[in-house]
Amino acid sequence: MKFSFKNDYSEGCHPNILQALTETNFEQEAGYGEDQYSLKAKTLIKKKINSPDSEIYLVSGGTQANLIVISAILRPYQCVISSAPGHILNNETGAIEATGHKVLSIDTEDGKLRPSDIIPVLEGHGNVPHQVMPKLVYISNSTELGTVYLAEELEELSRFCRENNLYLFMDGARLGHGLTCEINDLTMEKVAELTDIFYLGGTKNGALIGEAIVINNKDLQQDFAFNIKQKGALLAKGRLLGIQFMELMKDDLYFDLAQHANVQAMKIKHALKERGVQFLSDTYTNQIFPIINNDLIAILSEHFDFFVWKKIDEKSSAIRLITSWNTGDEPVERFIEIIKRELQ
Repeated sequence: MKFSFKNDYSEGCHPNILQALTETNFEQEAGYGEDQYSLKAKTLIKKKINSPDSEIYLVSGGTQANLIVISAILRPYQCVISSAPGHILNNETGAIEATGHKVLSIDTEDGKLRPSDIIPVLEGHGNVPHQVMPKLVYISNSTELGTVYLAEELEELSRFCRENNLYLFMDGARLGHGLTCEINDLTMEKVAELTDIFYLGGTKNGALIGEAIVINNKDLQQDFAFNIKQKGALLAKGRLLGIQFMELMKDDLYFDLAQHANVQAMKIKHALKERGVQFLSDTYTNQIFPIINNDLIAILSEHFDFFVWKKIDEKSSAIRLITSWNTGDEPVERFIEIIKRELQ
């Protein structure tokens, strides 16, 4: 049987979540997220970010969260700025454009955005009112290339956005992995302070389904619930989401799971680096992108599932390996064993 390094949601859910869902199954609770578990989960998240005035909405998935947030806060003539690898550009079937909002793409080597990247976009959209208005900066942490924003970088970007009347929205599908990697110096509290909106991803980190949208900018909080309902995201049995986030937030389970995934990925990364393998980007999270020859890719494919991310030349390609909260030592050791054997 092959082991999958294709994604971080190939697993089920953490046993604590499954147990909690089973134990509460016959309880009667209010619907639409008004149950005691959803309310407790939101309270726990607010404590983690030290922001009692933030509003939190639980939805089922990342694409849904991105779609709802962007369509809710932008006017019809406003648009989004994203790095080229951004999830909203490449993996959401044009969901944002389908709501009438253009996505402006910026090429960056590491998948991160900096003020210097955004300035030319703003300067190129000054023909008012004949061009769309850039209004929202979309970033991911960790990014689609596995890189992370350091505190100084996010502070600079946040300050730039506020000075230029731009909203800053962080896609946090892998936020746990970003905040627990070995080079990180951000905290949940800092993320809440520096962004207008972000979300905390559960689907890729121990939950069955679920993302927690956190709205920090009070001007964006009004009437947001209507958008949740209109987009079909107000789950009738909201307890399903509330119970999961309640368990993930208790005793820092969310961060423990993310850190485990990072550690397993770094074992593979270090083994590859020891044998001179180069990487598409220097990552410290649960996504790594080694550049290896196609013959070795064929051998590894016999034992593992993964994505061939990018063709480098006729003989080599970059592959993407993703470890999950449940990745054990055995598949990692098997992968390293093959690497050692083939890269003498």
